[in-house]
Amino acid sequence: MAMAASWELQGIYIYIYIIPFIGHAYMHYVILAPWAVHSTYSFMVKGESERDVYNFLILPFLLLRMLHNQIWISLSRYRTAKGNNRIVDKGIEFEQVDRERNWDDQILFNGILFYVFYMILPGTHNLPFWRSDGVVIVSLVHAGPVEFLYYWLHRALHHHYLYSRYHSHHHSSIVTEPITSVIHPFAEHIAYFILFAIPLLTIVFTGTASMASTSGYITYIDFMNNLGHCNYELIPKWLFSIFPPLKYLIYTPSYHSLHHTQFRTNYSLFMPIYDYVYGTMDKSSDTLYEASLKRPEESPDVVHLTHLTTPESIYHLRIGFASLASRPHTSKWYLWLMWPVTLLWSLFLAWSYGRTFVLENITFQKLKWQSWLVPRYNIHYMLQWQKESLNGLIEEAILDAEVKGVKGEEFNKNGELYIQKYPQLRIKLVDGSSLTVAVVLNSIPKGTTQVFLRGNHTKVAYAIANALCERGIQVAIPYKDEHEKLQSRLTTNSKNNLILSSSYPDEKTWLVGDGWKEDEQLNASKGTLFIPFSQFPPKKMRKDCFFYTTPAMITPTSLINMHSCENWLPRKVMSAWRVAGIVHALEGWNVNECGNTLFDIKNVWQASLRHGFRSLMVFYPTIIILYMLR
Repeated sequence: MAMAASWELQGIYIYIYIIPFIGHAYMHYVILAPWAVHSTYSFMVKGESERDVYNFLILPFLLLRMLHNQIWISLSRYRTAKGNNRIVDKGIEFEQVDRERNWDDQILFNGILFYVFYMILPGTHNLPFWRSDGVVIVSLVHAGPVEFLYYWLHRALHHHYLYSRYHSHHHSSIVTEPITSVIHPFAEHIAYFILFAIPLLTIVFTGTASMASTSGYITYIDFMNNLGHCNYELIPKWLFSIFPPLKYLIYTPSYHSLHHTQFRTNYSLFMPIYDYVYGTMDKSSDTLYEASLKRPEESPDVVHLTHLTTPESIYHLRIGFASLASRPHTSKWYLWLMWPVTLLWSLFLAWSYGRTFVLENITFQKLKWQSWLVPRYNIHYMLQWQKESLNGLIEEAILDAEVKGVKGEEFNKNGELYIQKYPQLRIKLVDGSSLTVAVVLNSIPKGTTQVFLRGNHTKVAYAIANALCERGIQVAIPYKDEHEKLQSRLTTNSKNNLILSSSYPDEKTWLVGDGWKEDEQLNASKGTLFIPFSQFPPKKMRKDCFFYTTPAMITPTSLINMHSCENWLPRKVMSAWRVAGIVHALEGWNVNECGNTLFDIKNVWQASLRHGFRSLMVFYPTIIILYMLR
């Protein structure tokens, strides 16, 4: 389980959010291994005159196709989160992410066919880099037979017989992403490959093939597919003004988006001319295109500031690898193989991007909520010379939120520094401490008479201890200096419930935060329940004890566009700190919750339940198994 800590930065605690880290098995890539090894071996051992560069470059080309698609995925998710030029407003759900997670299978399938065709077609051997006649032939064959045949194939797939058995799988995604373009049943993939192979086989059999014409055509197919499914409009209007007939030769993202919302219009592949010819062009195509181009960037009601941890955390972002972001965080071996690339990309992001950017956009009860990412890593918070730069980034984000009219900003811990610097801010900074305390208090088993408190004495720790003492529950502290410090901060008249325990108690409820010695778990009695009150869970060192998740709540079903997991939390679960920002804005509380300010714990708890958030008390899976076997 991933770990994290907090760093104090000029009076502000910055808590690191680890972005979800999970992915599907990549062992299916081994299917290409025999051909890849053979082509590489042949290239290395044969003489220069016998080497075939085309065969050797098939595998790198497949990897470039994957990179091309991933760039489109990241760009699309970033642009749709910002909102400007977005086409369809509906959100994406986990079901769609799961359905589209194997988008790279079609590239592997194509790779197998490329290697097979190389083996059986002599015309694919020793291709030159460029031949003009081959490029012209590919272009003409695609614009004629391929576009025409695809149009009628597509219309046939929308017949109820074929649609229910095949094409409906693709149309399950009403809100499209770039990878939606390649999500089809296997029979459809066969049909499309045969169709797109017509230009390639034509130049092979006519002896006009080249590496540029073959790879360029496939790249064109990938580019146009991604373009049509990216869900934001990016084709400028002036392009059609310069050359009006272009509207018949190239579609726009909004044009194809209508096909996914209307189903019975805009059947064309990439050239709308056949929709015009056969009368299937949607009459609202031009209107939607212009409206999408004019759509401005959205102004959120709530902003949540977060940032990266380790270099590999870039892959766990919502705009990173979709399959990783959609599942709770677990470590994966294959990301270690990407370490050189990861390091270079992380350094580029951290040192070249000088401001926060939109990471996520969620809607709930007409409330627009965005996550903004500070492009820095945990190591930057350890460096003294980085403090001024980091504070500048956070301050700029707060002022940007002020300009956009944000109602509330969910801020990580004590944002009091910025309130003092800008006392006239209209936005409200919310650290979520009160709801966090409420979640922890409601996680303690009924009938508990004593708890053991460990970890840094933060604002949350003081509030928990104070509330428990008022309820008559003893709070045990093992060290005298910590006991005295905590007792001096308590506001309750029941300070006698805060006790000094020279030895580890037999009580089996431990409240743990950041900064405690994790090997203290070894001194806990068997069956002890560990309840974290920090944003990051303790390292599990005991298999005979129970561990709750970090303070979190289950989100309402009406929350839209939540299709990534927060750290190690399950799907549709959100940390209490983030929930607090939403509840704060929904209730319209016109006060800050930062510094030493704390809301009424009972009030904020009831408000969260009233808005549909539910309590979450989840044991880690391994502990559940041990409990069942007990």
